[in-house]
Order: sequence, then C-alpha cells, then structure tokens
Amino acid sequence: MNASIDSKAVHPSAIVDEGAVLGPDTRVWHFSHVCGGARIGAGCSLGQNVFVGNDVVIGDRVKIQNNVSVYDAVTLEDEVFCGPSMVFTNVYNPRSGIVRKDQYRRTLVRRGASIGANATIVCGVTIGSYAFIGAGAVVKHDVPDFALMAGVPARQVGWISRFGERLPLPLAGNGEAVCPHTGESYVLADGACSLVPAPSRL
Repeated sequence: MNASIDSKAVHPSAIVDEGAVLGPDTRVWHFSHVCGGARIGAGCSLGQNVFVGNDVVIGDRVKIQNNVSVYDAVTLEDEVFCGPSMVFTNVYNPRSGIVRKDQYRRTLVRRGASIGANATIVCGVTIGSYAFIGAGAVVKHDVPDFALMAGVPARQVGWISRFGERLPLPLAGNGEAVCPHTGESYVLADGACSLVPAPSRL
C-alpha cells in the first residue's frame, strides 16, 4: 500500500497502488482497486468492488457505490453520487481485436450530479451540475444543469433542485420555481435552469 495513505481508511482487502492520492477522510472498502495515477479528494467513499483508473480525477465528498468502475478519462467533480453498478465507458466503438487506447473520449460529471443504479454513461459527454440520471438510463449526449433524465436512451423528463426535489418547470422556455424543501429559487430562461443566488445580507 502507498505509504502516504491512511491504512485505517483502506480495507485490508483493497489495493491502492503506489502513487495514488487520497484526500483526508476518504475511505476505500472491500475488494476495491485504485490505480497509481488516480487523484481522489477528501471525504470520499468508495464502496465494495470499485475500480478507479490511472487517468481519473475525483473531487471531494464523492460517493461511489458498490461495483462501479471509473475508467481512464473520467472526471467527477465535488459531491457526485454514483449508484450501484452504474457504468462508465471510455471507448465509443470498442473491438476486442483493435487497440483504441489513444481514442478515449473524456467524460465530465459536474458538481453535485447523481447517477442512478445500473445507469450507463457513454463516453464523451458532460453531465451538468446537480443533474439526476435515473436508474437504468443510458446517457449518450450532454446533460444540462439540474436536468432529470430517464429512459433508454435517456431523455429529459423534468428539472430537479440541488436538494433532489423535482421542480415544477416546463422542459423548455421560461419559468420560475422554488425547491419545496429548502426554499431556494430557480429560474428557467431559454431552456437553461439555474439557481437564483441568495440575496446579500451585508
């Protein structure tokens, strides 16, 4: 095990290769493997049987559930959630007899996004901040911030708040909504949803 890694945070059955960087309070559970080039932030949780490749960057407070492989060319920003057995890819048109390691397509999952169990993220896409990918969905195209996606192939079925509550907004056009849990306000303008900044108390 990498001498710089806290052994109390890594289960004895897990493998963390020399050179990997794990931030404080990050935990690696049973039978997982973190490759030497991986960069993982603070306060993360890697569940049972998780694989993290060399060319992977993971932010802070990311939760990766059981049986997920985060392959090369994937970046997960802070507070991303990866549900059990969801799938990342890095080659768009794989063939066993053809080496395409120089054709990896980069995938970016932005801050706060959630990916449901058994979903598949086809390489080369960006998933927007706080988007929610439903269980079993297959994402082939970029996903807007706060979008709620479902189906095969995935299509947008609504909007979702930072807290994870569905917002009563149309799929396109303009509108305003409030998260029923937090009271935060959201605005939809020209098909793009954004969080309204809280007023300054100065």
